[in-house]
Amino acid sequence: MADRQLNSDVVVVGAGPTGLLLAGDLAAAGVRVTVLEKRGAESNLTRAFAVHARTLEQLDARGLADDLIATGTPLSSLRLFGKVRVELGDLPTRFPFVLITPQSNTERLLQERALKAGAVIRRGAEVVGLRQDAAGVRLDVREDGGTASYRAAYAVGTDGVHSTVRDLLGLPFPGTSVVDSVMLADARLEKAPEEVLTVGANEAGFAFVAPFGDGWYRVIAWDRHRSLPDAAPVDPAELTGLLRAVLGTDHGLHDVRWSSRFHSDERQVPTYRSGRVFLAGDAAHCHSPAGGQGMNTGLQDAANLGWKLVGAVQGWAPDALLDTYQSERHPVGKAVLRSSGALIRVALAQSLPARVAGGVLTAAADRLGPLTRFGARAVSGLAVAYPPAGEAHPLVGRRIPDLRLAVDEPGDAPRLYEALRGGRAVLVSNDEQPYTDQWAGRVVTAAPADPHGKLRDTVLLVRPDGYAAWAAVDPTRTEVRAALTALLGRPTQP
Repeated sequence: MADRQLNSDVVVVGAGPTGLLLAGDLAAAGVRVTVLEKRGAESNLTRAFAVHARTLEQLDARGLADDLIATGTPLSSLRLFGKVRVELGDLPTRFPFVLITPQSNTERLLQERALKAGAVIRRGAEVVGLRQDAAGVRLDVREDGGTASYRAAYAVGTDGVHSTVRDLLGLPFPGTSVVDSVMLADARLEKAPEEVLTVGANEAGFAFVAPFGDGWYRVIAWDRHRSLPDAAPVDPAELTGLLRAVLGTDHGLHDVRWSSRFHSDERQVPTYRSGRVFLAGDAAHCHSPAGGQGMNTGLQDAANLGWKLVGAVQGWAPDALLDTYQSERHPVGKAVLRSSGALIRVALAQSLPARVAGGVLTAAADRLGPLTRFGARAVSGLAVAYPPAGEAHPLVGRRIPDLRLAVDEPGDAPRLYEALRGGRAVLVSNDEQPYTDQWAGRVVTAAPADPHGKLRDTVLLVRPDGYAAWAAVDPTRTEVRAALTALLGRPTQP
């Protein structure tokens, strides 16, 4: 195939959950987006099974949450290593649970949405070169037996831990290996575990069992006393012996259809932005699987970046908006590394003092309600906030729950997260001023369902990703216009 040049507004490298959510958001906003995926076919490697509450809220804002919930099992509590049980049933959300469903189900729904919105997904497309200048980014791609050049205003690397985009940018990925020679296997079990998600750890190692939902199970196990290279095959006898040592039973494991080994690292790139190129998901940060936060963090990276890229491509975004992706998401990635790292280190502790300390921590977590509630909010993603640079209303930077909205006409959204489905900001106010006409396509207005409730005198501007951009009690119209301009650029008409 002869060389050719293809143009897009944004090129996304990597068709995992992070890249697919981002591509869907961009395409739904009318941005020309192409997804380049090195793999010629969809991967069998599902490492993520937990979809947390904040991710479900983000999927709800895209009309996908209910469909995904139908594929899995909601759990109102999550047991981590040892005896720590995080109770989720009281979370202040429409989704007070963790959803157990294979990553492939999340990918399927996100891919369907992206394609329906007009995104182009090219598989078997390997990025081999990257250059950028003041006007855009050029990616050289090997595909279909030849080469192609993709030109775009922006590019995003969502291509995983071994990111080619990150390497081509020359960015470091500092960190350490937490645990190696972790065994993965897909198998059938003669006896289903009592709990939907089974996690255990002791002096022998740790083990994890989760259902695919079709009679097959993903088994993840680590032997504390035996380390082999990633390329070493997994012996089913080794796997069943370790399950018995950690869980007390191997559940009659049989018919292993696939197995592999991997090592888990804790790493984070220092900067998520390099000129016109961004990194998200595992390309930007990777950590232990403890707490099931990996895929969730990546999806929320995409939700944060997507609407900002839309504004940049369409020309209304203030100059500094894209820089807030780094300032907002890098601290979140760092916090996830810290929390998941603490959990895995308790599970991996070898010395008696360390195991005793871990036992004290788990016992304390069982007894202390506030600690458990804080842990639930942290693991679920609901605790994430983006602190404002200066003084602001207490709501600014915080996640906004799914507010009930007034329905005056057919077609009005009854909930905030339904109003967010257009990918626009939402101005919640009892003021009937038609701001929507002045920022056409960038904001919708809605009134709270209870005009005499907590928001009766408050005007709230909610970003497309569900966080408060601005709020004020009884503001003037000039103040509201200033807030809209700061977030969404100049109005299209006076």
